[in-house]
Formats: sequence, structure tokens, C-alpha cells
Amino acid sequence: MTIPAQRVDEILQLFKTLAPSHVAQLSQWYTPEARFKDPFKQVQGVEPIAAIFQHMFEVLENPRFIITNRILESNQCFVVWDFVFRYKTMQRGVDQQIHGGSHLVFKAGDDGVWRIDLHRDYWDAAEEMYEKFPVIGSLMRWLKNKVNS
Repeated sequence: MTIPAQRVDEILQLFKTLAPSHVAQLSQWYTPEARFKDPFKQVQGVEPIAAIFQHMFEVLENPRFIITNRILESNQCFVVWDFVFRYKTMQRGVDQQIHGGSHLVFKAGDDGVWRIDLHRDYWDAAEEMYEKFPVIGSLMRWLKNKVNS
């Protein structure tokens, strides 16, 4: 089965405009048994996924996704994005950016509504995050140079 492109557009619009008020509505976008994985967490179920988004809003200022591309095939979509935010507790006032992608697998429910059943984020935590921290960043860059030499 193929997910309608319009439904994918609706879900991607949610990510572009994600706000704290959306967290309580994630069951409209994820199946009850949905799985989520990124470089730091792996959870299953709408409530644990909602907790990840809730935590994001607690620790980051103005987090937002800028979607730059998508590839849609059958019931799957790969989305290329830039995640822009500011830390609330360190490097205050400085925009941060993480470049990455998400593999989304959709499933139609008994109600006929397509929802995300698998959400896997791919991004390089070392390059996109750790290298930007003052102390650990120099260590990460040194390791990178060692491996590449």
C-alpha cells in the first residue's frame, strides 16, 4: 500500500511547525506501537516518543526543523532536515544547527488513517554536536584527525 503524498505533507508540516502544544496530539501522527530511534535514545510507544519531544522543549529554546528534501516510496519516506535551536543553559543566544535525516515508515490503522510506525533519525552526533563543545570538541577533532591520518 502507498501512503498518500498529502498525508506525508501534513505530517512534515507538523515537524516544521512543531510546538509544545503538539506533543499531546502525537497519537494522531504515530501508531500506538510506534518505534523511535536516534543517536541517543530508542523507545517504543506514543508516550515515550512524546516524552522525547517534551524534553526537547524543556531544554532547548525555539527548536525547529527546516525540511530541505524528501523521498517518498510506497509506505516510506526519507526526510533531509536541519534542526535549528538554542540551548537554554549553555552557549545562550547562539543558534545551533544539526544536519540530519529521518527514515519514516507509515502504517494505515484500522481507521484507514496513515501514521508513523517507525521514526529513525540519522545524524552524526560527534560532528553535529560534540565537536561544538569547548572541551570535548577539541578531543573529538583530535580523534577525527588521528583516524583520518
